[in-house]
Amino acid sequence: MNGCRTTEWGNMKWLVTGGAGYIGSHIVRAFLAENIDIVVIDDLSTGHESFVPAPVPLIRGNILDGSLLVHTMKEHHIDGVVHVAGFKYAGVSVQRPLHTYEQNVTATATLLAAMDATEIDRIVFSSSAAVYGTPHTDLVTEATEKSPESPYGESKLIGEWLLRDQAVATGLRHTSLRYFNVVGSGDLSLSDTSPHNLFPLVFAALLDGRTPRINGDDYATPDGTCIRDYIHVADLAISHVAAARRLDAGEAIEPVYNLGSGDGVSVGEIMATVRRVTGIDFAPEIGPRRAGDPDRIVASGALAARDLRWSMRHSLEQMVQSAWDSSRTAAN
Repeated sequence: MNGCRTTEWGNMKWLVTGGAGYIGSHIVRAFLAENIDIVVIDDLSTGHESFVPAPVPLIRGNILDGSLLVHTMKEHHIDGVVHVAGFKYAGVSVQRPLHTYEQNVTATATLLAAMDATEIDRIVFSSSAAVYGTPHTDLVTEATEKSPESPYGESKLIGEWLLRDQAVATGLRHTSLRYFNVVGSGDLSLSDTSPHNLFPLVFAALLDGRTPRINGDDYATPDGTCIRDYIHVADLAISHVAAARRLDAGEAIEPVYNLGSGDGVSVGEIMATVRRVTGIDFAPEIGPRRAGDPDRIVASGALAARDLRWSMRHSLEQMVQSAWDSSRTAAN
């Protein structure tokens, strides 16, 4: 790589891998809101073509295809990459470890090689709270011990290492954003369609006339349900733009940031909020606890608040309302 390429921010063009997915599509819109040109590459294995706004070029393909990446980067004169694409199902990764490593580790290495070949020297990486495993602290910080408990979490940590090592070798400018529980919607047309996340599972049950199910009510928490850190997807997206700006300006940036609330919410509180928002009265079915699930995982977002315009702009009720509205729109 040849170091910093001097390009005016308004003329920048960024490639978003996985930009047709739930999180990626919100990131695309956050860049567009600041008049930054975007190109999306996505194989649509879990993404949706309809999630990509019409003016944005959509390259359908897998980032394991290095030739396609190089061609796309050259043809569209890409200046930086937001890397969101990957296999994101932690539970399933235990049964499909080789697939997980291929999609999350081999593909990231392929992406970095294509960036090196085209002299692109800045990247924002989508990492995960899964790198921490089960933390033994009330408040997770970036310095908390990393102890992933699934191939998914391991693959995300390796992705961070790949960026770190490539930076030593080539001067790559990078940061990794560790997400906690991403919920909500910033656009009625964009909904979380994961078959494993709490919000879409609960809403699908309610829309089908079924009773939602939660896992365990005997945790060491005030209401017996586990406490997690929920953040709004549109807030997360804004911080990706802020990270890209810092990389472009050559400003100091941390290698990793937690995007967390600093104050968790219990699953019981989520269910109560869902009842209020939807107007559907229900008592969730209680299933057994999942093995290894900690009582509480909450992260500090202090570093991201300092550097990446990170803040919790949405209340829990707004998170649930926006997610419910987008789910109903998708169902219709």
